[in-house]
Amino acid sequence: MIVILTALDLEYQAVRRHLTDPQVHRHTAGTRFELGCLANGGQRVALGLVGKGNHPSAVITERAIAEFSPSALLFVGVAGALWPGIGLGDVVVATHVYAYHGGTSEDDGLKARPRVWEIAHEIDQIARHLHRTGTWTRHLPAGGAVPTVLFGPIAAGEVVQDSAISAHAQWVRHTYNDALAIEMESAGMAQATHHNRSLPMAVVRGISDRADGTKTATDGLNWQPKAAANAAAFAVALAQELAVEHENHPASKEREANGMADNVKNVARDNARVGVQAGHIHGNVTVGHPPQNQAADPVAQLAELRDRLARARKAQEVDEDTFTAAEQEIAVAAESLSESTQEGRSKAVIALKKLRGLLADVAELAAHVSAVIAAIRSVL
Repeated sequence: MIVILTALDLEYQAVRRHLTDPQVHRHTAGTRFELGCLANGGQRVALGLVGKGNHPSAVITERAIAEFSPSALLFVGVAGALWPGIGLGDVVVATHVYAYHGGTSEDDGLKARPRVWEIAHEIDQIARHLHRTGTWTRHLPAGGAVPTVLFGPIAAGEVVQDSAISAHAQWVRHTYNDALAIEMESAGMAQATHHNRSLPMAVVRGISDRADGTKTATDGLNWQPKAAANAAAFAVALAQELAVEHENHPASKEREANGMADNVKNVARDNARVGVQAGHIHGNVTVGHPPQNQAADPVAQLAELRDRLARARKAQEVDEDTFTAAEQEIAVAAESLSESTQEGRSKAVIALKKLRGLLADVAELAAHVSAVIAAIRSVL
């Protein structure tokens, strides 16, 4: 799965045209994504709309990563050019994303405190190969001119820049002199991917205006949809190449040769019942509730859970912060169970529910916690 995010509806539509049979996917918080396959490659894509600004971009990016566990994330849209040699409709692939609003105000002026995120090396190499070969151009709208593809930094802030001489424009030019284009969402997306174990990301922008006071005129000439279509064409080609690269990666081939599948996330809704769907299983598997006379001892199960948690930390399936918090909840549950009272067992269940939330990303551990809760409830 690759996630593609956009800020504007016209950008969203430009990407959506490349999807076959898109289906709505509703997030529990209300965000709507569409899941589909790229028309010419079959690569699965989740498409989402974040709205304007780096803050909503960061939130929806985080939400998309948690929901789909993608192998990469792309941001596609339009931007304003910062240099006269960049043409309308050209495509800019960000080598860096500058969060340019960071700074400190002092008596002698505003001093920059820049934040910057760099494109993943592998994605950068693939994008440049696409540019060299020109294969991406088959995704362009029929009859349109082939735009120039540029690689360089993009500046992302919180305002629409539409002047070449304003104080804001001078600040960007002076402090981020190598930026090719300016927009409002990429810094939020880059921050969110960085906080998710540096998930590979790329920003692809079509130039729809020159950020110099002529935006109204260029918008009136429909440069926004043209630029969005060009950016979408390059982005979907990039998504397809990323999918091929992932399939041909030695680690992926080794997993396939050993019969190991990638992680699968299933959600059972309404009256659905799920037994077991897994690759390699270590330990016991129980489907359904055990007979009453064979119910497991909650104290013994809790001790086994502590051992499994330690092994998961050693295997780096659980990070240190999660491990520490989980150990605390296990200790609370163990102490509560030792009281051998109904109130103590109820406290243990509450602690274990918190523990299950902490371990939700590790299915085997979360299932073990549920088994302990069931064992305790059987004697409540």
